[in-house]
Amino acid sequence: MAKTVLITGANKGIGFEVARQLGRAGFTVLLGARDASRGEEAAGKLRAEGADARYVAADLSAASASASALAKQIAEEFGQLDVLVNNAAIFLGAEDGHASDVGIDVLRRTFEVNFFGTVAFTQPLLPLLRAAEKAQIINVSSGLGSLAINGDANSPYFHAKALAYSASKAALNMFTVNLAYDLRESKVTVNSVCPGYTATDLNNHSGHQTVEEGATAIVRLAQAAEEGLTGGFIHKDGTYPW
Repeated sequence: MAKTVLITGANKGIGFEVARQLGRAGFTVLLGARDASRGEEAAGKLRAEGADARYVAADLSAASASASALAKQIAEEFGQLDVLVNNAAIFLGAEDGHASDVGIDVLRRTFEVNFFGTVAFTQPLLPLLRAAEKAQIINVSSGLGSLAINGDANSPYFHAKALAYSASKAALNMFTVNLAYDLRESKVTVNSVCPGYTATDLNNHSGHQTVEEGATAIVRLAQAAEEGLTGGFIHKDGTYPW
């Protein structure tokens, strides 16, 4: 039986590339997107390439209700979920900024999706992950969520100060560590992954990596549940400090 992976924010960018690569590897791909027409179009592209891909509604702005409905759907069709990739996120660009002047509303809007939405979306799916022989939760984070990197004057990202986005990813990392603790006696692993600075709509395609490169660590981890790594912060070339 093929493993089932659910990927949020998968109609474009890194999420879509992860869906494409895991589809090619034989996974049944549940392509999560907020917009039904875009999600169906993306899933159709993958099916045309030979993947078993289906669009599913995944809206982190109403995460708990969205995940509860989706959990029921997955339970009825598959009985379990093997991999959850929490990829959906927002970055408010020029509205984001330094701690001295970023708007509180920008912080709230960013956290609502990147942190609160991810937590609320994950929780209803936990019984399905526990039902699998081995399962993984992969939280797509960022090196900008590392306190060590943000505080290192020698880091190339030392001057990249976008408080709302970075703080939301730091909070996501804490969710990873805490959830890994909660699930430590189960067969579900939980890790944060930094895809690297990848050219996507999120950063107006300013990243130096391709989406194929950005998907590398996520795809590799999704296929390596037997390694048992949990509570880690990894990227394609190794690990990051928290």
